[in-house]
Amino acid sequence: MATTINSTSYSGETLEIIAFRLHDQEFCVKTTTIREIRGWAPSTPIPHAPADVIGVMNLRGSVIPIIDLAYKLGMKSTVANERSAIVVAEVHNMVIGMLVDRVSDILTIPSSQVQPVPEISASFDKSFSEGIIANENGMICFLNLAKMFKGTEADDLAA
Repeated sequence: MATTINSTSYSGETLEIIAFRLHDQEFCVKTTTIREIRGWAPSTPIPHAPADVIGVMNLRGSVIPIIDLAYKLGMKSTVANERSAIVVAEVHNMVIGMLVDRVSDILTIPSSQVQPVPEISASFDKSFSEGIIANENGMICFLNLAKMFKGTEADDLAA
């Protein structure tokens, strides 16, 4: 199960993250939520599925939903190609696949490197993000999968 990261409670600790690209932006999640990374393979569409669900795929005998992560984050949908990847994660005891443009890196960073997301406006919902990681190559948005896929939504995906 994914846990919430509070950067103040991780002082002196390190975090292992997997970084990936969606369009021209870099995002990451904790490696502890990731089961595997697979190359792109077409999924089977499901009628009347939520807009962010591309379809389902067979993962060693289990049918899992494939989520268009860019669309879920409010970006334009990802067009899958040979460089695309499916990041398979476990969220709220459910396995899901997330379509990303490509996986960039697996990193170990000091937790002190995670900075809070700045307040943009009163209506801005920053709950999908744990923080921002600034490094020599730019900035990485640290995603919170547990908040992106709330328990009831994960149940809906499984149905």
